[in-house]
Amino acid sequence: MSLCVDVHTKSRYRLVHSDQSGAWELADKGTHGSQKEYKVSSFEQRLISEIEFRLERSPVEESDDDVQHDEESAAKGVAPSFDQKLKHYKVFEGMPVTFSCKVMGDPKPKVYWFKDGKQISKRSEHYRISRDADGTCYLHTAAASLDDDGNYTIMAGNPEGRVSCTGRMMVQAVNQRGRSQRSTPGHMRRPRSRSRDSGDENDNIQERHFRPHFLQAPGDLIVQEGRLCRMDCKVSGLPTPDLIWQLNGQTIRPDSAHKMLVRENGVHSLVIEPVTSRDAGIYTCIASNRAGQNSFNLELIVAAKEMHKAPSFVEKLQNTTVAEGHPVRLECRVAGVPYPQIFWKRENESFTHNTDRISMHQDNCGYLCMIIQPAMKEDAGWYTVSAKNEAGIVSSTARLDVHAQWQQPNLPKPKKVRPSTSRYAALTERGLDVKAAFFPDSSPLQPGGLVESDDL
Repeated sequence: MSLCVDVHTKSRYRLVHSDQSGAWELADKGTHGSQKEYKVSSFEQRLISEIEFRLERSPVEESDDDVQHDEESAAKGVAPSFDQKLKHYKVFEGMPVTFSCKVMGDPKPKVYWFKDGKQISKRSEHYRISRDADGTCYLHTAAASLDDDGNYTIMAGNPEGRVSCTGRMMVQAVNQRGRSQRSTPGHMRRPRSRSRDSGDENDNIQERHFRPHFLQAPGDLIVQEGRLCRMDCKVSGLPTPDLIWQLNGQTIRPDSAHKMLVRENGVHSLVIEPVTSRDAGIYTCIASNRAGQNSFNLELIVAAKEMHKAPSFVEKLQNTTVAEGHPVRLECRVAGVPYPQIFWKRENESFTHNTDRISMHQDNCGYLCMIIQPAMKEDAGWYTVSAKNEAGIVSSTARLDVHAQWQQPNLPKPKKVRPSTSRYAALTERGLDVKAAFFPDSSPLQPGGLVESDDL
């Protein structure tokens, strides 16, 4: 990580790289070799990484930029990246400070600024936010105050992804600068850290050291391949312990898939995303300081990635007709890995639970059915069953028609006639007009006419 000093003071300082902690020191090139140290420690760098890790995965308020993203541009875009990242500044109270970086991406990324994880509004009176046409972004304050001391993060996002970087601003009070100018040659001052050399040689107070002690440590873990794994621990000790992580005895180096973070409450984390089969093994976390060291072990087991298969219908719903008052069954068969969730609805009305008339059923073989008994006119309509899992969603729709039940008309019952010796009497009791049968025109028989009848 690069470190930069404000232009008003950079002529008095030189950069010195620490050989163990990986931090940068800001040394004052004063007379007689006196030094004034400023470090971006490994602890602070992990704290910065934690802020960026959370911001890139959490929702944010709408950007103040006049930038709009549409769906068409997302299909052929380029994820945001930093051509120039933020630098670190160490300034005195009242001095102007400008953070700057250059953001690239297509479509043009939206930009968000944060201080210690809290978003800075473009309408802020204390900070001025701007952006050039070439993608260079600025955060400027005309006069730094002690409250401005902290970590400043810029996050750029477009439909292709998010990226962030952080710069540190250390603000010293004006009276510290006055004292530093009157300091006697050869005296080393550490304003932000305690040292055994900072007191008088005749001072009888001795600095106490405490061996690291883990207050919180995780147990063995089983994580599915492709998922996120986070190992959290909390350690106490004086001075503040340094932590390293090892996998099967080999020190883990931070990269795009392995991040070592520290929260504000002192919880250290090793985050692996995504987990692969190479990440399985015995993990060791070692905390050390001047008083000694302590460690804990855990085993990470990486489960094979579950095969995912989008749901599909082996048998779809079929259009059905039923008479009112009769039971009806709507059924289908679905397959998918993992087994999908099932949702039923009629038109725009969802069925969330069974009722006295309507019940939903399914078995472990993918058979689904809805039973309605008895069917009523209001049950008619379009029914949809949907199956959803992590790989996709599929639906099937069918029509249910309910018609009125057919009723036989009420006809008069036939009369029962007692047997009679007279065929004529039997016929007349049935309501037959024998005379009209033989004489439809009611005309009398002609003389000499002959009429034959089997009934007579």
